[in-house]
Amino acid sequence: MTAPTKNGPPAPRSTAEQAAHSADAVPLHTPVIAWFEANARDLPWRHPEAGAWGVMISEFMLQQTPVSRVLPVYEQWLARWPRPADLAAEAPGEAVRAWGRLGYPRRALRLHGAAVAITERHGGEVPTDHAELLALPGVGEYTAAAVASFAFGQRHAVLDTNVRRVLARAVTGVQYPPNATTAAERRLAAALLPEEEGTAARWAAASMELGALVCTARNESCHRCPIAARCAWRQAGKPEHDGPPRRGQTYAGTDRQVRGKLLAVLRAAEGPVAQAALDAVWDEPVQRGRALDGLVADGLVEPLEDGMYRLPG
Repeated sequence: MTAPTKNGPPAPRSTAEQAAHSADAVPLHTPVIAWFEANARDLPWRHPEAGAWGVMISEFMLQQTPVSRVLPVYEQWLARWPRPADLAAEAPGEAVRAWGRLGYPRRALRLHGAAVAITERHGGEVPTDHAELLALPGVGEYTAAAVASFAFGQRHAVLDTNVRRVLARAVTGVQYPPNATTAAERRLAAALLPEEEGTAARWAAASMELGALVCTARNESCHRCPIAARCAWRQAGKPEHDGPPRRGQTYAGTDRQVRGKLLAVLRAAEGPVAQAALDAVWDEPVQRGRALDGLVADGLVEPLEDGMYRLPG
């Protein structure tokens, strides 16, 4: 029961808080995990031989990038750098080069930084402790929880976009979660965690897979959903999203596109690249200069003397 306020009746809970408060009464774990056992994709980072390092690589690569694009690059990375120490021994520019066209290449630098820290602080082994994972360069709240859960079977709330969408619909009764993760969502996810560690880890993977394959952002397949009969959003008649507009991702003509073109030239080169070669990839000089300056500021490109550039050494 909600505690009474100092001067009056109990303060009302938000919708998400009410859902979290009654989450133990919502039997979601068993059907979702059973569905996962029968329908989970056979992905290499789910194999035991991938180890914690393979899980960590996949989590960095999968951020804002579909599985189909990640798979070939992931395989190449693990073949070249099967241990954190192998990547740490290379120049960070090699990580950027091998990142290819996955997008958001700062993730490559962060993964390289994490490999260096793992090598220097943890004897080359990905730490099992959640706090130590969180202390690694480039590892945030989501990645630490994901690696702890998927690699080590620990009990953590793993809140990616897919999980947040499943919880928003199934429990809170809205079509989409907020644009940014909220405290209410974290409380709800924590309240829904199974008590047993192994079951919690399976629930994390299963709810994520459900959002990726069935409870998708568009054209959700409710007829294939193992919890459709218990879904609060479906029971409410699938009301349309009435919150802030959902952010779309544009690419053509943006600085992101120009940055990608500049990096493609540098990745393909065996040595430093002249300014003229970079100028050739984009006609508009102001935007091109801004994109190049941004790459330098982000540590993705290193300027040399005489107007030459290279990936970071």
